[in-house]
Amino acid sequence: MGALNNMIPFTLIVWGQTQIASGLAAVLNATTPLFTILLAHVLTCEERLTSKKLVGVLLGFCGVVALMGPSAAHGLSLRSLAQLAVLGAAVSYALAGIYGRRFKGMPPLVTATGQLSASTLLTIPPALVVDRPWTLGAPTWQTWSAMLLLALVCTALAYVIYFRILAVAGATNAVLVTFLVPVSALLLGVNLLGERLRQTTSRGCC
Repeated sequence: MGALNNMIPFTLIVWGQTQIASGLAAVLNATTPLFTILLAHVLTCEERLTSKKLVGVLLGFCGVVALMGPSAAHGLSLRSLAQLAVLGAAVSYALAGIYGRRFKGMPPLVTATGQLSASTLLTIPPALVVDRPWTLGAPTWQTWSAMLLLALVCTALAYVIYFRILAVAGATNAVLVTFLVPVSALLLGVNLLGERLRQTTSRGCC
């Protein structure tokens, strides 16, 4: 769970967002339920693929193709690779949702603590090798504040809630929250980061 729900998707999304806007990344990340539906049908006996779900998945992937645009078919540019990285994160989240069902008998706080502790141990060695944080200088108070907010609210508290929903509602329903992310991400990206709202991105969000 630490690898599938934290290390892999966090790494892919962070790198992907160095090349694409946060709004587009959020829309691509919202494909998590689509991958979950397909993978749950193959990997579980509880959540089967129905004809209505299949139609929804196909329409969703048509939207992804429209978002990535025709340029993706002419070779893998850095932007295309970044979009594929975010889609890879969505697949990892989908697998985590399915795998996490085996922990439904455990308290959510215990599962979340174990997952985050394991992901920390997994992430530290490659981070030291790749990022070499000692060469970046001392973090500012803004950096520490952002890290604490991400760690305590957006990660720790969020995963306690996530494992509770996962145990009660199943993998597909638990990841439906990603459908809510694009709207807020687009608005925050435009208003706080000065990102331009592309027509294809706004259509994908809707």
